[in-house]
Amino acid sequence: MEKQSASPQTPVLPDAERSPSGRISSVQGPVVDVTFYDGVPPPAVYDCIETWTYDGKKVVLQCAEHLGRGIVRCIALQETLNLQQSAPCYCTYQPIAIPIGDGCFGRVMDTSGRPLDNKGAFENCPHRVPIRQPVQEVTFDLRSKKREIPELLETGIKYVDLLYPLIKGSRTGVIGGAGCGKTVIILELINNIVKSHGGACVFTGIGERIREGNELYYELHESGLLHKVMLAFGQMDQPPGTRAEVVNTGLTMAEYLVAKNKDVLLFMDNLYRFVQGGQEVSTILGRVPAETGYQPTMASEVNAVQERIRSVDGGGSITAMQAVYVPADDMTDPAVVAIFSTLDGNIVLSRDLVQRGMYPAIDPLQSSCANLDPAVVGLKHFRLSQEVIQHFNKHNALKRIVAVIGIDELSKVDQLVYKRAEKLYNFMTQPFAVSEVFTGKKGEYVHLEDNIAGCERILAGDYDQLEAPDFYMIGKAPRV
Repeated sequence: MEKQSASPQTPVLPDAERSPSGRISSVQGPVVDVTFYDGVPPPAVYDCIETWTYDGKKVVLQCAEHLGRGIVRCIALQETLNLQQSAPCYCTYQPIAIPIGDGCFGRVMDTSGRPLDNKGAFENCPHRVPIRQPVQEVTFDLRSKKREIPELLETGIKYVDLLYPLIKGSRTGVIGGAGCGKTVIILELINNIVKSHGGACVFTGIGERIREGNELYYELHESGLLHKVMLAFGQMDQPPGTRAEVVNTGLTMAEYLVAKNKDVLLFMDNLYRFVQGGQEVSTILGRVPAETGYQPTMASEVNAVQERIRSVDGGGSITAMQAVYVPADDMTDPAVVAIFSTLDGNIVLSRDLVQRGMYPAIDPLQSSCANLDPAVVGLKHFRLSQEVIQHFNKHNALKRIVAVIGIDELSKVDQLVYKRAEKLYNFMTQPFAVSEVFTGKKGEYVHLEDNIAGCERILAGDYDQLEAPDFYMIGKAPRV
């Protein structure tokens, strides 16, 4: 726990029984150089060094580089305000380790495992586990001749279940610019999956707004879901080292639950901020950036995170939903491409649909999913999804023509396809439980069979007498 503040005249001494390992030789924002005393062994990279500010606040430093002559360059995980030159430092010779156990449910911690919810120390958490772990090796049973069919995970969100199904152990990205609704979709998934499946969730807030983290905590509390969720926050007011490492804190929580043979849902909001934190760390350490301005190790850092998200022997699995901010709505941004290439599914949000009020604002023509396979979802589901996408494609090709000459000038066949696609677009909108306060409409969980039945009836022409607005913001398809 953090030391209590003291008056400036009486700075708090960390521990009278410990001898300092060295002293601070320079502070440049979040970069702190520590000079170790003669005869004191230097730490390994990623080991932690503890020091205290002038007003008695603890600051954890993470070793990043060895500069020679006993000087170690570190990245601060807390604010370095009031950190003095020549302040004593105490090396732990251990990497960042967090308290782990069932006592983490309903609690919020920062990157280094300190509680952020003013509820005191973590109870029922007997062990501290390093947040940087090697990826477990995958073993294959070559004697088995049967292909293992992945298990689908119903979310209650029509777009996701029909076109971008989740399977246990998969990685799905929710990609979009600012204000497109990434966080809303993630919150709705937490709400639906915890209530419907009783699963365990881990939420990792990476460089996002403090207000959003506060609202999430109280929404989970008011809906009775908080006791099923572990939370780790490294929000936007934190130094870049914290934002770059908090993703590993969330993964460590998820791996603890997987070791207990649980299926875990890991939500990361926002993975782009993890890359951005790494970029800032790389820049302030003076490393030469890549041609695009990002750190040269960006791809390996992203892959190291993604490889820890998987199913494991024994039945446990981590299923990840990752919000990915797209800077300036540029889908070719190198960070977005690096994340995009590691995912099983990509749900792309459209600003045009946001402006038209089509929520969730998922663009079905830019999104994709490797899990949409007949062997996974079944032949009926697969064929229906392809027919829906074909209607969306045809609608996209016809909408400019309709804007110029009107729908009445199209052929009868094209008119039917266009109108049914409009109904499908509206049917895929859905009131969310987490946005009831904004929309005034009660959120609806739509089961997959009701979702499929509604789309089949629209495509079969059963609703040709109805207009597209009749399908806007509804759950199940209406009865005729």
